[in-house]
Amino acid sequence: MKPIMKLAQNLVYIVISLGFVACQATEETAMNVDSSKVVGIDISLFADGAFLKEPEIVDCETAAGTQTSCYLLTTAGAPGMRQPGPFCPRTIDDDADQGGVWFSKEGAGDLVDIDGYFIKNLSVYYDDENWALYDLETGKVRYTATKAACLGAAKPDVEEQYKQNCIECLMSYLDDDFTRTYLIPVTPIAAQQNGRVRTVGIALDGAELSGSAPVGAILGAYTIAAFDDCGGHINVHQGYHYHAAAGCATVDVSDDGYAPLIGYAADGYAIYGMLDAAGNEAESLDECRGITDAVRGYHYRAASPSENLFIGCLHGETVRPARPN
Repeated sequence: MKPIMKLAQNLVYIVISLGFVACQATEETAMNVDSSKVVGIDISLFADGAFLKEPEIVDCETAAGTQTSCYLLTTAGAPGMRQPGPFCPRTIDDDADQGGVWFSKEGAGDLVDIDGYFIKNLSVYYDDENWALYDLETGKVRYTATKAACLGAAKPDVEEQYKQNCIECLMSYLDDDFTRTYLIPVTPIAAQQNGRVRTVGIALDGAELSGSAPVGAILGAYTIAAFDDCGGHINVHQGYHYHAAAGCATVDVSDDGYAPLIGYAADGYAIYGMLDAAGNEAESLDECRGITDAVRGYHYRAASPSENLFIGCLHGETVRPARPN
């Protein structure tokens, strides 16, 4: 896998639940965990350029009706201090440096490189002879080279003319005043029932930690929704957002060899990487991929990059969505 950088339409007011409605509860009851230590968001750990303006603390109400205080975080829908890309290679001769990455067909482990060889051999990789993302005569890769093509392809019901494309959208396709707004409890509140995940939370570089991508629909339309090497891509509704924890926007915040911090979930609990400094995974995670220790309190450990999720559910209460004026 290629080396990757570490940290480097009108107001879309997504008041988090960050899992949008986040979180109508599932039937499963949240696990009983030691809540003697509760650790909330540390704003100082976010990257320079993560926010459009200084975070505020405001009064808020969770979906469960709890009155509390929340961080109001406003971003430009982009990773602070880093330009996204590349995404799609241009020819079947391009190497890994000219393209991004995608989920492995096994649905676990590392992401796979989208290079020319990968594009050329998609029919073999997916055992489906209908794949044809490049011109047989010129070797040029078909990709969404315009905003119209991006809009037509970057959705579950891909328009017919944009099938058989590598999907690539650019930050320039967003409205000039595009923003994302997150409202997350300052102090996490354990919920009575675990909540479903739509949007997961926010990364330390200010980009969204997204819910699962509709991989079945994407592959069913013979498209590849390419990520850059950091595991993220762009659409005009979310801006740049991550679908995998690929090693970017992380900070080592512990001196005990613990996994690096990736960001924070919609409920305010921290999300750490899958592996610690010794390359070990956490044991005894709950169904949300959460665990409690004396240093970090309750927190999550991210899944492997190709699992198409960060966490399994939301353990804490999340904030009611904003009502239209």
